[in-house]
Amino acid sequence: MILSISGVIVLGIVVFLFFRKDGLKPSHATASALFGFYLASTAIAPSIKAGGESLASLLGGIKF
Repeated sequence: MILSISGVIVLGIVVFLFFRKDGLKPSHATASALFGFYLASTAIAPSIKAGGESLASLLGGIKF
């Protein structure tokens, strides 16, 4: 749960920065959000979630 909430926050910040700095149009953001909702209901969604969790654990294991 913590991973998905922090992922949503990070992606929200990225979208906000694209909107402010790179000229992301609201229609593009809406289309991307709708694509994400539709993608979440497909058969590939568990694979995408597993990939995200794998990437998060990889990044979490990096020692500075």
